[in-house]
Amino acid sequence: MLSRRNFLNATIGAGAALATQGPQRASAQGDRRMIVDAQVHLWKAESPDWKWVPGRQPQLPEPFTIERLVPMMDEAGVDRAVIIPPSWPGDRNDYALEAVKRYPTRFRVMGRIPLQDPKSADLLPAWKEQQGMLGVRALFGDAQSIAWLMDGTVNWFWPAAEKAGIPVMFFAPGYTSLFGPIAERHPQLTLILDHMGAAPFMVRENKIEEAIAQTVALAKYPNVSVKLSGSLGLSREPYPFRDVAMYLKRVFEEYGAQRCFWGTDITASYTKASYRQRVAHFTDELDFLGETDKDWVMGRAIVQRLKWT
Repeated sequence: MLSRRNFLNATIGAGAALATQGPQRASAQGDRRMIVDAQVHLWKAESPDWKWVPGRQPQLPEPFTIERLVPMMDEAGVDRAVIIPPSWPGDRNDYALEAVKRYPTRFRVMGRIPLQDPKSADLLPAWKEQQGMLGVRALFGDAQSIAWLMDGTVNWFWPAAEKAGIPVMFFAPGYTSLFGPIAERHPQLTLILDHMGAAPFMVRENKIEEAIAQTVALAKYPNVSVKLSGSLGLSREPYPFRDVAMYLKRVFEEYGAQRCFWGTDITASYTKASYRQRVAHFTDELDFLGETDKDWVMGRAIVQRLKWT
């Protein structure tokens, strides 16, 4: 967890670096390539009417607000972003939807829903009638939520989402293989695997290879695609993070350009790179990506998969 001082120092340093590069759009983007960040978290300060779940901690010591993100996107040449409401405020999407109202051409939302409650199925038929809401993000990141995958608690959700035409982004590090049967039983359900199915704790536990193998195994299902986000959290090196290139390449080769999506999850690895470096990491440093591949991976593919018009 970053200290407040380190966070502020990193912010100042990143701002100074960007200032020396001027306000122009990222050179890697050029005039034709749309760049879409497939995952960002936004949150405001805790308040009496915006309480956090007891015991949950934000990724950064300072709020990561709409006002912080938009200038960073402008400097880095990022046109659009998919907002994933974070877990610490609970199952609420109001701040993400506020971002859409303020910037309707730049943001869309993959919202949270109480997965443990079958009554939530009643929300799905009208889910996308909320301005800017494109789907649901299902997070299985602790013992309780992982148990839901195994004991049948969330079995109601997959057919309900399929019937309602709701795309689902999901993350269950270490348990990605559980989604093979789900993808097979629900072939019309759009499933998007977050962060290549891997998390930083797997680096410490030497489980990255196992996680990537589970992710690759899902590529045979055409309704499954993958976000190449979170890779900086898997790297032990500074930019350009060459030690994760082999994992990115392996996943890309299995899924192809139209089923792979660039994303930053920037608040999870805030001090490791500037926003512009996160763009350039893919557009300038990954030699297995051709120019047409980059067009898809950097934006075109996620827009198409989520039907973001």
